[in-house]
Amino acid sequence: MADVARLAGVSPQTVSRVANNHTNVEPETREKVLTAMRMIGYRPNTAARALVTGQFRRIGVISFDLSAYGNARTLESISNAARNVGYSISLIGVRAATEQAVLEAYDELSVQAVDGIVLVQAQLLDAPTLRLPPGVPVVIVAGDDHQRYPVVDTNQAEGTRLAVEHLLSLGHRTVWHLAGPQDSNFARQRIETWHAVLKAAGASVPPVLYGDWTADSGYRAGVRLAAEPELTAVFSANDQMALGVIRALHEAGRKVPDDVSIVGFDDIADSSCFLPPLTTVHQEFSQVGEACVNSLLQQINRDHGAPLPSAKVTPRLVVRQSTAAPRT
Repeated sequence: MADVARLAGVSPQTVSRVANNHTNVEPETREKVLTAMRMIGYRPNTAARALVTGQFRRIGVISFDLSAYGNARTLESISNAARNVGYSISLIGVRAATEQAVLEAYDELSVQAVDGIVLVQAQLLDAPTLRLPPGVPVVIVAGDDHQRYPVVDTNQAEGTRLAVEHLLSLGHRTVWHLAGPQDSNFARQRIETWHAVLKAAGASVPPVLYGDWTADSGYRAGVRLAAEPELTAVFSANDQMALGVIRALHEAGRKVPDDVSIVGFDDIADSSCFLPPLTTVHQEFSQVGEACVNSLLQQINRDHGAPLPSAKVTPRLVVRQSTAAPRT
């Protein structure tokens, strides 16, 4: 540290502030210090820093189904948000949606010395209320609002309401729903809100169809939907399944949106290139990641008794060409 200070022409205290990612350093001075660090190959001693600060500057993440689009984007956003405040992440993927599997991952991360843990609880657990050992701050993504831990998520209910009310406002008498897997937290929340919005509008509630988030499962469901003569509107729980539905409808001779309107969820990068471009609910994954990291940092530094820092990120509806008024 002294060598860096001499080369950069600053005090060792300034080098320490830069190494610990403190904000009270002028940008020009910070760049001088970083340049000096690179020139002499300086790396902060994380073990020594942890002894002084009591923090390891590492966040643990536990997640199910790492291949799913929403989970992958959430992990990406948490990683980016952590890096922006000088933290790294340690990731453990969990295959079984059980409390025991989560406990084992929690114990493994605790041994790796993390300051806090984010659980991306995309699947429903076998326990109604998750109970983890005390000691490490925890944030849950997509968990139940009645959990004993802070919950950060896109406002799934708001996104679903926007989608269903958009279709009803166009004049569709009801909206069919292609849901995600039955063990999915995201799917459960979207089903509940879809049902509630239809009931509040006095519309009939069609049976739910289930997929597995893939376009193939959307196609299989779309074949069944195409056989429903009264079908004019579909809300798909994600964009990939919506793509499969569009293909099935096309093969059955039912045009989108002339015969059937479709709304997706996620606003994946390709959704604007579907044929037709897909109306969908846009999730701000970057804000979810930032809220997770901020919630952990607030817990790490908060006074005991302060309210737990939960957050709901507001989605928005992106209207494209896959929705229109029904034919009269």
